[in-house]
This record gives sequence, structure tokens and C-alpha cells, in this order.
Amino acid sequence: MSKRYNVAVVGASGAVGEELFRVLEEVDFPVANLLPLASARSVGEEIECQGNTYKIQELTEDVFRGKEIDIAFFSAGGSISEKYAKYAVESGAVVIDNTSHFRMNPDVPLVVPEVNPEDIEAWEETGIIANPNCSTIQMVQLLKPLHELYGIKRVDVSTYQAVSGAGKAGMEELVMQMQAFFNFTLDEAKVESFAHQIALNVIPHIDVPLENGYTKEEMKMVNETNKIMHSDFAVSATCVRVPVLRSHSESITITFEEGVNVDVEKARKALGDFENVVVIDDMSKNEYPMPIISTDTDETYVGRIRKDLYADNILHIWGVADQVRVGAATNAVRIAQKWIALEEGA
Repeated sequence: MSKRYNVAVVGASGAVGEELFRVLEEVDFPVANLLPLASARSVGEEIECQGNTYKIQELTEDVFRGKEIDIAFFSAGGSISEKYAKYAVESGAVVIDNTSHFRMNPDVPLVVPEVNPEDIEAWEETGIIANPNCSTIQMVQLLKPLHELYGIKRVDVSTYQAVSGAGKAGMEELVMQMQAFFNFTLDEAKVESFAHQIALNVIPHIDVPLENGYTKEEMKMVNETNKIMHSDFAVSATCVRVPVLRSHSESITITFEEGVNVDVEKARKALGDFENVVVIDDMSKNEYPMPIISTDTDETYVGRIRKDLYADNILHIWGVADQVRVGAATNAVRIAQKWIALEEGA
């Protein structure tokens, strides 16, 4: 990368925004100037990145004008992206959007760089590249090598999603409720971020329920998976909130095409050879992926790889990844790196 780029981060004071600055620094992203943007209440707060200090500015319709922003990361909610992304595009920036607003727009590429980097080339259609749902990202990273190996017919997934999926407020609510539990005041603790108390509980409800009995979060996984993988296999998801601060876990059952006789060792090798996937799979040593392993890392971990007891063409796996990084900030930065490589002809 010979050039340096002017970068804007919308949602600079949020959980994903803060993580974006960390990732940009860790990968030594070629930043020329950084423009952190947020709502009026965060204006003046300082952020640090790559040894420099920047003050958060207010996101407005005119803020991109004259700034010569090359890359704008949006992580402040779908309504914000809907309203303001066009102004960044009009100013000449490529928008990498971490919200759900543009994901299923047929003219907007939905990208996981390890899975479908070629789709980035379509960015010029709208000036926008969409970052998928966090649970979808880590799942398709595991599905891609297995689909290439055997051909997937159907996927059934149950997620165990950390409270950080609901942002800082979700994390704070779990911590406050646990503190209340130890103070014997849990019945007085606030329940705001989730439908029910999350401390010492499991809630099979993420996002709004739909008429088909699924939730919006579950349908994101269904629809986004096939868009990313350019596939048409069946997907069914049950998304569950668990009292874990960070990193989502997923139990995935994969049904391959008829006639496939799954070889577990071949599947394990295909997963282990895939970019940014780490296999941890030794039950005899109590070794398998867990949130405490994946948190604050940039890899997707997979284990409990086993063939179904009754059908030769079915495989069961367990995947875990830090959804703030792999499922959001890191994936967005990796998209930007691929976009730069494309622009520079690398």
C-alpha cells in the first residue's frame, strides 16, 4: 500500500467504533487523516489512534463536504446510515456500512473477505459495501470450505449470542444485574436492553418477531448467508441471547448433498486450512472453542467436529468468534484492505 487514505468513522463513540480504532492501529492501516463522527452529545470527546489524538465531530449532512474522505465506516445504526451514507458517497468516499440497512440491496455487495472478496468490485454501483450480520460472518467462514468440499444442502444453526451484540448498553445491563444479584437486589434491577432479565438467564429472542415465527435476527442469517455465498441451500436459525459479555457461539448442523459420506478428518483439514479459521478440537484434553478464547482476537474458532450418528451426509460443528471484532470491526477493516488492493491494482 503506497498511498495513505483519509478515513471517517461514524459512530466513533460506540462499541464497534471504538474497536475500529483499535483494529486500524493494530493492522497499521494507511491512515492519512482520521475523522471521528458521532451525535452532538459526543462532540469534543477525544479518541486516540496510531499515536494521534482526534476530537469527535458532529455527524451532519455537510460534514463530509471538502474533507476528501476516501473511506467512511458507518457503525451507528441503520437509520443513521440511511440518512447520511449518501452524503459520504457524494463526497467521493466508499462507505463500508456495518448496519443492516443496505445488506439485502441487490446493488450493494455484502462481503466477508475470506468468502466472497470478488464481490467488492461491485462497490461502484452505489459507492457502498455492506458488512454482514455478526452471526452470519462467523458462520459463513466455516461453511465456505465445507461447501467447497462436499456441497451443502441445508444448514441448521442455534446461536448463543453475547450481550455486547446489543452494544455498550447491553454489556452494562448484564454487569449491573449481576452486581444486583450479589447485593440481593436483582428484583429491582433495570431491564431495558433485552425483553427479560439477562443475568442468570437465556433469552431465545433477538430482534423483532416476524409473522413466520422467526425473528428479524434469524432471517438476517438466512438471507445474508445465501447472498454472500451465492448459494440457494436451506438455512434455519434460532438466535439466543446468553449472559456472556463478548463473543458469539454457534452450534451448526450441516446437511450435505445426497450421497455424500462425510470424512471428519477431511472436514477438519478443510476448516483448518481456511483463512482466519482456527481448529480447536480435542475433547480428551477439554479443548474446544469458547468465548474466553475468542474474545479480543481476529479468528473464528471451530471444534466439536463430528459426524451425525444416523446420516452419513450430516456434520455437526461448534464455532465461536468475537462478534465486535470478527463480526464487525475486523471484517470492516478487512473489506477496506481488499478495496485498497483493488484500487491500487494489487
